[in-house]
Amino acid sequence: MELSGYRELWRTRGVMALLAASLLARLPVLATMVPVAFLAKDLSGSFRWAGVVAAAYSIGMAIAGPLWARTADRRGARGVLLVTGMSWSVALAALAALPDGLYRLMPVLTFLAGSLVPPVMQTLRAAWPRVVRGPALRTAYAVDATAQELLFIVGPMLGATAVSVASPRLGVLLAAAMSAAFIWWYALQQPAAIHHDEANGPRLTARQLLWHRYRLPLILSFGLWVMAFNGISLGIVAFADEHGQRLIAGILEAVWAFGSLVGGAIAGALPGRRTSYLWRRAALVTVGMLLCVFATRSPVSLGIALTLSGLTLAPAIGALYERLGALTPDTVRTEVFGWMGSAAMGGAAIGSAVAGAIVESYGVRYVWLFAAVLAAASFVLLLRIPPEQAAEDVSAGGVRSEGA
Repeated sequence: MELSGYRELWRTRGVMALLAASLLARLPVLATMVPVAFLAKDLSGSFRWAGVVAAAYSIGMAIAGPLWARTADRRGARGVLLVTGMSWSVALAALAALPDGLYRLMPVLTFLAGSLVPPVMQTLRAAWPRVVRGPALRTAYAVDATAQELLFIVGPMLGATAVSVASPRLGVLLAAAMSAAFIWWYALQQPAAIHHDEANGPRLTARQLLWHRYRLPLILSFGLWVMAFNGISLGIVAFADEHGQRLIAGILEAVWAFGSLVGGAIAGALPGRRTSYLWRRAALVTVGMLLCVFATRSPVSLGIALTLSGLTLAPAIGALYERLGALTPDTVRTEVFGWMGSAAMGGAAIGSAVAGAIVESYGVRYVWLFAAVLAAASFVLLLRIPPEQAAEDVSAGGVRSEGA
């Protein structure tokens, strides 16, 4: 283990500001849905309506995400982030100000808000290869994946705290205010846009971008992982309910995320090898899921298994980000991460729905078996993905061949 990647990240000018700004810019995105869901429930009196509102928001994000990412590739990330960030803030403010009697308009407003969510994660992952190289690039992606786990804890907690201390309306307004401030700052940290004549190849159409022997398996694998993760989250809730202590759910989610944080921090410090294949990390994810299948007898055993399983998550996700970026021309790199986000949204919706049916029909432990099957399918998809050095060579050759 070595710390050269971390040291190089720290010394590279602008990297720490870019990372800090991206973390703050992602906070309102993750803090929004808790107050929005409670607002929908308070106005309508039904959690079913809250589910409809949340679904409309997710659909808007899934549809518009790749479009905004493609625009960022063509016209520069800074302008797209400023336009979407300010527009999203206005849409959230309008949602918070919606009169009680007009709550049936909420799905329309949340769909609009979802379609205006700024492409923060996509632009960050596309920016890393432009600002860092060598071991620091691997570390940057590992830190990105690790920080995302932390934000999944802090963001919803922030939204829930605003709802508890004040009200759902003020929680939505808080997210709007954070969006206006933090996304503005993040937009100003963006590296210079890549012009077409400076790129390593011609622009690709959406079909050329996606229908690729390496990029498509990577995107599908990420969707399968997110499907598994969301299924496990619902399984954790069902496990806690089965034991009559709902607080267990929060504790188990926390230890799972803690394991991922530790795993990501360790992965960022590893020197790495040129023969480090992504399928090896996918195999460890599968083993971690299988471990949990046999650990559902008690909260303690499941907590230990989730911690061990979590150790594999951030390193695998960070490696997947790195490989996808290496196998994508710079002129469309933001867009490809946008499509990855859409795959994640679809996987999240399917995973929760299927996991709910599994809990009702077979029992909680089979949710982890379902997750292990999905992880195994991802492992198979990733078997032919080349290692880092080969990925760089294939990327260069792939760009030339796609432009022919």
